[in-house]
Amino acid sequence: MTDPHDTLRDDPDLGPLVDEHGELGLDPADDPFERLVVSIVRQQVSMDAAAAIRERLFEAVDVTPEGVAGADPEVLRDAGLSSQKTDYVRNVADAFLEHDWDRASFADLGDDEVRAELTSITGVGDWTAEMFLMFGLGREDVFPVGDLGIRKGMQSLYGEETTRAEMRDIAARWQPYRSYASLYVWRAYEG
Repeated sequence: MTDPHDTLRDDPDLGPLVDEHGELGLDPADDPFERLVVSIVRQQVSMDAAAAIRERLFEAVDVTPEGVAGADPEVLRDAGLSSQKTDYVRNVADAFLEHDWDRASFADLGDDEVRAELTSITGVGDWTAEMFLMFGLGREDVFPVGDLGIRKGMQSLYGEETTRAEMRDIAARWQPYRSYASLYVWRAYEG
């Protein structure tokens, strides 16, 4: 099995980032439900705001499908979730309960199948599904071009005028390790 870091080290643009930042890992989350809820919390807010909301949410409720589904919506809002995100996390909890999902439920599904299952839930879009694929399931070949940090990192590497289509074309050369490449692209953006 080829090491993703060896492959990316050979890339003229990512190689220096691999050397600078070392081997970055892609470990699946212990709890896929919890990871999906965290992705929803992080939708369209700063990382600092998301961290504060996450901390309050985890103190307020048991972040399990049963705990979130059974929580008073006011408790979720008091933890910092908007009314809309409160609905979204409850929708995710209901879907996990309805389908009896756990990590094994997704093991035999391809990335597109997982994406389709998740995006059928109101509140889970492509970005959230891609974060789940990468950080919930540890999938190695996801390139979340909808992510602002990815776009900014790609623009810092390839120029401000780089379009999303061009980013996808560039990222094609990193297959089947685009998730690992994304970790380095984020580092390029973060500096």
